[in-house]
This record gives sequence, C-alpha cells and structure tokens, in this order.
Amino acid sequence: MKVVFLKKLFFMVSILIAILILIFFMLDLVIYALASGGIFLLWLLYFQVADYQYIEFDNRNNKVLLRYYKIIRFGKTDFNAIEFPQNLLYNINFENSVFGKLTDLTIVIRTKRGIAEYPSVSLTALTYQERMEIKKTLYGLLGI
Repeated sequence: MKVVFLKKLFFMVSILIAILILIFFMLDLVIYALASGGIFLLWLLYFQVADYQYIEFDNRNNKVLLRYYKIIRFGKTDFNAIEFPQNLLYNINFENSVFGKLTDLTIVIRTKRGIAEYPSVSLTALTYQERMEIKKTLYGLLGI
C-alpha cells in the first residue's frame, strides 16, 4: 500500500508543480517559474536518491526469491529478480543511511566458482516492520 501511495504522491505533486510553472510563465513571472522548476528538480532528485522499489520476498520451497522494480521510473520498467536455493546463502548486508530511513540489502551467495554478490536492492519503500521481517528471515537462514 505504501508503494502505491508513494507513486501517486510523486505524480500528483509533479503535475501540480508543472501546472504552477505554466501559470507563472503565462503571467510573465519568469523568476517564480524558474524557482518552481528548481523545486521540481529537487523533488525528482529526492525520489531518485531514495530509490523506492516495489519488493516481493518469498522463502518457500527451500528457495529465496526477491522480485523488485523501481516505483518511479521514466520509460520502460525493468523487472528484476534474485532467486537461489536457501543453502547457498553466504552472507547478507543491510546498509542503513539517513538515520535508518533508507535501507539497502546486499545478498552474497556461494557458487561453484566462489562467492558472488548480487547488486544492492533498496528496501526504502517497505515499512520498518516489513524490513525487520526480511532481516529476521534471512538471518534465520544463515543461522544467526
């Protein structure tokens, strides 16, 4: 639900700022229009840095499955998935930033050639409780 809210919030505020910029240009208030454009760029930058992603996590059938895609994306949405047998899990790393509000998950597994690290997945769009459930589950698989 938080994901849908964030997506709607982003697009509604973006449309509002675009209309505001248009009105300022029509009223020949160029300085205000440019300032509003700067605000829009900061708004866009925030969502790109926060990297909100839709996350689906499952660990049934002795496999770990993590599907994810960016919520705010211009152009074609790239759907990504991480799937591996539970016994191959080698390590996990939860990296928190901005006072724990932004969380990235990095999964490390064993392969026939050694250790492999998947790209980090942003858990920022999840609630604190959902992040803790994933953390507890993955640490449980590691035996920690």
